[in-house]
Amino acid sequence: MTSQQDLYIDSTAVKKEPLSPAHNGMLTSDIVSATTEAHHNYARTVIPNGTDYHHQENGHHMQNGHNSSDEENRYDSNSSSEILTNGATEDRMMKCEYMLHSLPKRLCLVCGDVASGFHYGVASCEACKAFFKRTIQGNIEYSCPATNECEITKRRRKSCQACRFTKCLKVGMLKEGVRLDRVRGGRQKYKRKIDADPSSYVQQAPALKKPSNGQGRTRHVHNSVPKKFVLAGGATKTKRQVVTCPTNSHKQHGRKVNKIVAHLMVAEPEKLYAMPDPTTPDSELKTLTTLCDLADRELVVIIGWAKHIPGFSNLSLSDQMSLLQSGWMEILILGLAFRSLHYDSRLVFAEDYIIDEEQSRVAGLEELSRHILRLVGRLKALGVEKEEFVVLKAMALLNSDSVYVEDHEAVQKLQDVLHDALQDHDLNAHPSDSRRIGKILMMLPLLREVATKAVQHFYTIKMEGQVPMHKLFLEMLDAKISEVVCKKMY
Repeated sequence: MTSQQDLYIDSTAVKKEPLSPAHNGMLTSDIVSATTEAHHNYARTVIPNGTDYHHQENGHHMQNGHNSSDEENRYDSNSSSEILTNGATEDRMMKCEYMLHSLPKRLCLVCGDVASGFHYGVASCEACKAFFKRTIQGNIEYSCPATNECEITKRRRKSCQACRFTKCLKVGMLKEGVRLDRVRGGRQKYKRKIDADPSSYVQQAPALKKPSNGQGRTRHVHNSVPKKFVLAGGATKTKRQVVTCPTNSHKQHGRKVNKIVAHLMVAEPEKLYAMPDPTTPDSELKTLTTLCDLADRELVVIIGWAKHIPGFSNLSLSDQMSLLQSGWMEILILGLAFRSLHYDSRLVFAEDYIIDEEQSRVAGLEELSRHILRLVGRLKALGVEKEEFVVLKAMALLNSDSVYVEDHEAVQKLQDVLHDALQDHDLNAHPSDSRRIGKILMMLPLLREVATKAVQHFYTIKMEGQVPMHKLFLEMLDAKISEVVCKKMY
């Protein structure tokens, strides 16, 4: 029996700036399989009749990571991942695929060279991929001879390794994606142990010392060894250290922090960057292409994040995928709304991509933006905190009414766990507002309404065939529309 005290951890253990989720253990072959160097090789698409169709992208794995072919490019024109239901759709998809390959090549987010694919979570070139891998595996520490602000370009990327590694982390490269054991010959042959039940949570890890910014001094740019923490039942998992951050500590001083809330705070992903081409003039096509590309990358992150929701990995792979295919847009919209809280009438799609009303109008997003801003207004009026946001986001995923979910009882139990965690947090953080949790939960119907409008809008864009979209985003759009069609048939 878990004691009341075990429900909480010291509030100083909760970080306020998100760490990136480990990609180890992302949805496997029946869903979206992700290795450390290829973000998805398999996918499952639900077609309108409710059946599943599994397919594998063309690609070859080479050992030791010495050739770019072991990072399967998701934009490979020879890929057979599109599942087409009629001739008209095939024509549109061929046109969209042609447009995709007609666009300028994707650039490395670290140095600006031509990217060979998605490595460790971001588009990057072979050189930066190898540099990042070598740094993590070798536990190398760099020091900047200047002011830690060196410009990293294709020509200058070798001039300062410290700033180059910092840039790798800034754009979102995942340290967890690098195998520390240097296993040869492809994927590791063992399976990761997963949480036995939703009551297994992160224990507090010691805070890291603040790095010195003095010139010429060694700067510790990453944790030397992943932190081991023990789960209930004696199982162990490897995870990054939790960095203690003083941000907003005055608000949490003396407050008990629910362990589930703390766990979700730690699992919150890194910020993403859109990195739009500054040389291309703004247009409807550029805006929509940028947003679709960003959504595709966010979906990869969401799949990894979902595995950190207590108990989610215990669901069947089929139910995990059904929930993701049903709730992905709600998660994207909620994240967008929360990022936009402190921006008047502007939507923060990424740290470097903020759209105002005029840009929304030019891109044909005026009506959709208005609905999203209505949700932003509700969040702002209630003063939703980060702790409440992370729980609400997990609830949005598990609150799915997908017709494809098989074990509704198991999903309901996870919903109850999250509901209790949110209620427990609000009772401690807002003891004078007993109705606060009800007000927060009342935002879920509005969130679903806005997400439905977003899916319909982008599916219309897809059917028009004017905006290139990447495979994962396309498959999730198709799956969501198929779910809507299936519901209407019942």
